[in-house]
Amino acid sequence: MDKKMTSGEIARKAGVSQKAVRLYDEKGLLKPTEYSEGNYRLYDQASLQILEKIVALKQIGFSLEEIRDNLVRGDACDIEAALRIQLKSMEEKRDQINSVIDVISRTLDRKADSLDWDDVADIVQSVSLDQRADKFHMDSEKHQTSKEDWYGKIFRSLDFKKKEKVLDLGCGFAKLWRNNRDEIPSGMQIFAYDIHGSWADNFESYLKDNQKDLPKGVNIDLVFSDLEKEATWKKIAKNKKYDKIVAHYINYELKNPEALVAASAKVLAKDGFFSFNGPSVSSWNKFFSSAMKEAKIDAPFIAESIADQEKKKEECDTMLLKYFSRIETTVVKNEFRYCEPEELLEKMKEVYPNQEKFFNTNRKKLLSFFEKKIEKDGAILIAFEAKFSHCYL
Repeated sequence: MDKKMTSGEIARKAGVSQKAVRLYDEKGLLKPTEYSEGNYRLYDQASLQILEKIVALKQIGFSLEEIRDNLVRGDACDIEAALRIQLKSMEEKRDQINSVIDVISRTLDRKADSLDWDDVADIVQSVSLDQRADKFHMDSEKHQTSKEDWYGKIFRSLDFKKKEKVLDLGCGFAKLWRNNRDEIPSGMQIFAYDIHGSWADNFESYLKDNQKDLPKGVNIDLVFSDLEKEATWKKIAKNKKYDKIVAHYINYELKNPEALVAASAKVLAKDGFFSFNGPSVSSWNKFFSSAMKEAKIDAPFIAESIADQEKKKEECDTMLLKYFSRIETTVVKNEFRYCEPEELLEKMKEVYPNQEKFFNTNRKKLLSFFEKKIEKDGAILIAFEAKFSHCYL
């Protein structure tokens, strides 16, 4: 007969406190084998093995509820599935931590001597938005079927000409120029604006190393200035009129997008155009709407999201026509290929972040539907369209 251990003894063997052992009892994870005459908890060797498992699983990030519900009962299949989910969760947390470290480091580098809370809040928001856009681009590169670079497609849609003067508003990491450096027409003058603390800091370093390698006569002038300040537009106006003004992926960062549109119209050359990608119905909304109908899964929030995007697009078009006489929509197309049901589910969660109850209820149905589609067709292909409004005076 195994010698029984008190809560203090089993705690010492597992390297935890007696308080933790009592907590695991209260949570239903580790019940005593029996009680002594003095009503002390007693445990056997099997209890120690369970306790060691609990300690190990806590160390890799599982909550006590997850351990109780999915793991302690020893179901190997559930354990494998739970571990895979946990691995994904830990990877995401690692990326989030790295992003926070990056935000703090860059904020201190630029503002260490003159920090105030308004500056910090603005910079953190800007960098977070940049990182979200960069995450989207990396995800696109991973899944797109075309070998052509996404920013190469956008670059060609803008039809740049020799010696044009171009204003890039909110340039960020500037993949439009980095990824197409050798394709920039000779003699082009590019004026790029953004704030310190954004990915434009990295672009500044890039220009120092690569400005000399740009095509003949091409110059990129990077200016750090807030586009929602009047003083910035006074600087912009000093260079007179611009042949093309690019304001991509900036709409959602601005407190007052219309002010930027109005200011852009004043500095646009008569025959030029202002390129703006405002609100539109996303390709993901269209795909998931169709998929949920096919899967017979009720997801009313998708129709609500589409209606909201349609309304915002109509409002944006109305606003643009206050400052421009004509708008031409340019569509840049892509196609994404997904072969793993879990990746599609994660994308859906990303698109609809406030629908936790829906995903908890329908997780198995969603994964089953995606898995069957992939088995049938080899992969799920998603048509993606980005719409850019080219606005003319």
